[in-house]
Amino acid sequence: MAYSEDHIALAAEYALGTLDAEERTQVETMMAVDTEFAAVVQAWEFRLGPLNQMVGSVEPRPIVWENIRTAIGLSEIPQAPLMLPEPPPPPPPPALPPQLEPEIRPLPVADDSNVIALASRVKRWRGIASAASAIAAALLVMLGLQIFRPDALPEGIRPKPRIRTVEVKVPAPAFTPSSQYVALLQGQNGGPAFILTIDGSTKNFTVRKVGAIPEVGKSFELWLISDKLPQPRSLGVINPGDFTTRPVLSSYDPDVINGATYAVTVEQPGGSPSGQPTSAPVFTGKLIETVPPASSTPPR
Repeated sequence: MAYSEDHIALAAEYALGTLDAEERTQVETMMAVDTEFAAVVQAWEFRLGPLNQMVGSVEPRPIVWENIRTAIGLSEIPQAPLMLPEPPPPPPPPALPPQLEPEIRPLPVADDSNVIALASRVKRWRGIASAASAIAAALLVMLGLQIFRPDALPEGIRPKPRIRTVEVKVPAPAFTPSSQYVALLQGQNGGPAFILTIDGSTKNFTVRKVGAIPEVGKSFELWLISDKLPQPRSLGVINPGDFTTRPVLSSYDPDVINGATYAVTVEQPGGSPSGQPTSAPVFTGKLIETVPPASSTPPR
């Protein structure tokens, strides 16, 4: 079967996962009733699936690792040695009178071992301070990469993703039939013309035009036909656009809504003037439940 561009685009968006919940429900309904359309969706999944495998890992630039090695003191550039200033010479002794001048004795040689030890100690603490600063800088770089660019770190030190499970309690809906219902409106020749979706909690319905081609100067009108009603009830004219949404089902009981037949007729512009169909239905369908009520117990 030949599908329109809207069908193909809908299948591609379903494969990409960009549809909302309502549109995904409509696509899954079409796939359930039309095997050829399901094959189109599967073909798009085969085409778009390998794109994820084509994304390679991103390695950091060489300058990043060079900056880290320089920061932690592993660079090949040698560090200049620590130079201490020369100590000043001692002041000369004061002059004394000849009678008080002491016997001249040779002065002992100054012991500079303390100066050498102090210089060595200062050099050692300078090395420790430089190493500590380099380690702090490297840790700061790694912390920034872990927060903003975790993929740039080697796999061995890359942080592991943390998975947190959050339990969200949803209150029970005020309206019991909170499920979703979908009807595929088809003609005698087969093929979907409209997709009707009804929200069980709000009773709002949405009609999406799929394959129906409107006649010039005519309008499509949606009808509810039930054996619980004396005559068909009009649900309004379907808009020329792709979607039509209305809340007109709020006055009907759930039994009437779920068991009714939904039909589309071709009427004059603006709909039937008498409130009753003026022609035989061209598209019909019945509701099927696609999403179970929220109060139902999930299978084990």
